[in-house]
Amino acid sequence: MSTSTRTPAIAQTVAPSRWRWRVVDIVVAAVLGVAIGLVFWGWNTIGYAWFSAADALTPGFGGIAVGIWLLGGVVGGLVIRKPGAALVVELVAAIVSMLIGNVWGVSTILSGIVQGLGAELIFALFLYRRFGIVVAGLAGAGAGIAAWIFELFYGSSPNILKSLEFNTIYLVCLIVSGIVLAGVVGWLLVRALAATGALSRFAAGRERIREV
Repeated sequence: MSTSTRTPAIAQTVAPSRWRWRVVDIVVAAVLGVAIGLVFWGWNTIGYAWFSAADALTPGFGGIAVGIWLLGGVVGGLVIRKPGAALVVELVAAIVSMLIGNVWGVSTILSGIVQGLGAELIFALFLYRRFGIVVAGLAGAGAGIAAWIFELFYGSSPNILKSLEFNTIYLVCLIVSGIVLAGVVGWLLVRALAATGALSRFAAGRERIREV
């Protein structure tokens, strides 16, 4: 059999295996989800106070504080680098935040799903091959846009009932906050974890070692 005939079969085998979840991926996704869920829980007080103060200053400006709640999807995607990672980590984090206790209850889980999908879409657009700071920022922005769409229609007082000015300011603030607090902070966090050797089983950890 010639090399040319074997190549397609090899390519078909390599691509799915690169995207297949290992046991270590599942374990680390769960650990990341729980850890970030604790961050969410802490941010529920700090972030909500910031959100309320900023929103009182200019309606819609509160979105500038939301980025930390989008962190799970970015970190999950950057570390595990496989389809579904961003969604899983953001969702687990949202569940942990809800179970510990917050004012939003079950809607926290719905937000986690939507925000995780927003980040997931960005990683998918790059075919799970690009994981630099630009992609991280875009993933944070994607999660922010998804949150904006969700809040536009969800709840007893959806944002679609509010003014165009409010929704425009809120969208811009969510995107900026997603880029900075979820994207850039998430990328820096993953690099810091990689530097400790904790991610040696992942490409993110091996890349950091090569840089050093």
